[in-house]
Amino acid sequence: MNKLKLRLLLEQFFLEDIGDRDVSSQIFAHREHGQVVFIAKEEGIFCGEDVIQTGYAVLDPAIRLDLNVKDGKHVERGQRLAIASGPIESLLKGERVILNLVQRMSGIATKTGKAVETLRGTKAKVCDTRKTTPGLRMLEKYAVRCGGGYNHRYGLYDGAMVKDNHIAFAGSIKKAVQAIRESAGHMINIEVETETKKQVIEAVEAKADVIMFDNRTPEDIRYWVKLVPEGIITEASGGITMDNLREYGETGVDYISLGFLTHSISSFDISVKVDIGVMRETS
Repeated sequence: MNKLKLRLLLEQFFLEDIGDRDVSSQIFAHREHGQVVFIAKEEGIFCGEDVIQTGYAVLDPAIRLDLNVKDGKHVERGQRLAIASGPIESLLKGERVILNLVQRMSGIATKTGKAVETLRGTKAKVCDTRKTTPGLRMLEKYAVRCGGGYNHRYGLYDGAMVKDNHIAFAGSIKKAVQAIRESAGHMINIEVETETKKQVIEAVEAKADVIMFDNRTPEDIRYWVKLVPEGIITEASGGITMDNLREYGETGVDYISLGFLTHSISSFDISVKVDIGVMRETS
């Protein structure tokens, strides 16, 4: 993860939430110290250690951290994830932003882990999409990796995808692929989105790097995969849920991209509690 970008993001998020002061927490003098503990309230996959470390560093360098779990590791309900010690005012005013991000990232990692486990024993790999929360793409795609998944393209700049409208404007799959190849250069992979057998054959003839079977049934994909020669990556997407994921995985496709990994997730339940075993110190 890009630490500089993370720091800039956190500064913006803190500015949004804190403004010029925390009215509630300013009652504590800066010299008053305390300790809070991040506790998992359910079982799943943790993600967000950099957010906790960088977030508190941005708020107050005087805060000390003990991280008890690494990103991508399985955690149990009731497990202590991290301990933060330092000025009470700083601990409290940073709590919500940090917790929101860590809960969301851990939720994505946990859901991705379930999808990966569902496909265990098949050749299919789980990957994400660009259906991410604006401003949080770096964090959400990192969370997918922590859950054992793979990242699709990060944006429009690092991979080409020929969709139905591109094909309509260009005139054909072949013309669209050729034009992109000439303008983007040999370092950029080109994926073609297909919805019919005819389009699959056209994409093969156009020498696409990746062929996506979009909104097709497992039966269609099982047949169409056989039309794609070795060396061209295949991908399934659209209409795929956790309930039918295994069926799609058994078609022989290489990748399955799942928008719900990032756009329809439940945040992982984590609480931040004062460590009552630690007495407040003054200095």
